[in-house]
Formats: sequence, C-alpha cells, structure tokens
Amino acid sequence: MKARPRPLPTRRALLLAAAPAVLWLSGCAQPPARPAPADTAAYWSGRLALQLHDTQEQEQSFSASFELEGSERAGQLALLSPFGAVLAELQWSPAGAQLRQGGQLRESPSLDALVRDTVGTALPIGSLFSWLAGEPAAAPGWQADLTQLAQGRLRAERTDPLPRATLRLVLER
Repeated sequence: MKARPRPLPTRRALLLAAAPAVLWLSGCAQPPARPAPADTAAYWSGRLALQLHDTQEQEQSFSASFELEGSERAGQLALLSPFGAVLAELQWSPAGAQLRQGGQLRESPSLDALVRDTVGTALPIGSLFSWLAGEPAAAPGWQADLTQLAQGRLRAERTDPLPRATLRLVLER
C-alpha cells in the first residue's frame, strides 16, 4: 500500500507555530532611540526613580525612562514606558509650563508650581540642571550626591520639609 503524501501545513498553522517565538523576540527588543537634539550639551536621557515618604512612613514610588533637554529657563522632559511610549511630556519656558499626560493638558504659570501640583511636592528642577552638569547647587532641604556622576549616576535626597524624597537618575552612555 502506498503512503499518502502529507498535506502541507496551512498558513494559519505556520503563524500559530511561529507566534511564541515572535513574542519572545519582541520582548527582547529595545524601543527605537529617539534622536538627540543637535545641542547634546543640554540633553540627557536614561532612567529616573522618585520616592516620596510621607509622615505616616508610607511610600510612593515612580520610575520611568526619561529624555530631558534644555535648561532651567526653557526645555522639555519626556517620561517613557519600558516600550518607548510617552507617558507624560512636560514643556516649560518663561511664559509658563505645560504637562501633557493621557490626552490631558495641564498648564501653569511656572514649572515649579506645575511640578508641585502634579507630584504633590516641590522638586529641585533648577538645581537638577546644575547637578547634571557636575556643579554643586543649593536646593533648600536637598542634598545631592554627585560622586558617581562620572559613572552616570546621580542621587539627591530631601529630608526637610516633609515629605522626605529621594531622586535617582541613571544616565545612558
């Protein structure tokens, strides 16, 4: 008796068989890098983490990839998901500040006020640009550790006023 030839697998069967491998490979993929602005001296990217400790010792944490460009006076900060999606974008100039997040737009006359209203506490945005440039800068209640900046790490802590806060940045090389 002759053996019947085996039918060729259908396109659907091939796709179903390949799907796990494609999903596994896509999990390893990095999001495409957004091009750095021409003035790279005023551009930083990497990961950031912010922890807030309130008076009841409860902790709130936030972390994201970031792209920061500009200066204390004018610039923008994009917060990105692990897959490269924009979670929030903050833009500021002497005219005011805007936060775009989840299809919503919030505006404020100043960057400091917008950050305070959004995060729930003041953050040393002006000093952050000095710290990233390797320059110590005073920020009331904050102490910055610049000793690992050459390795792409910056840490700043605020103990007063409450809530206590810790800001960590890991810069891309």
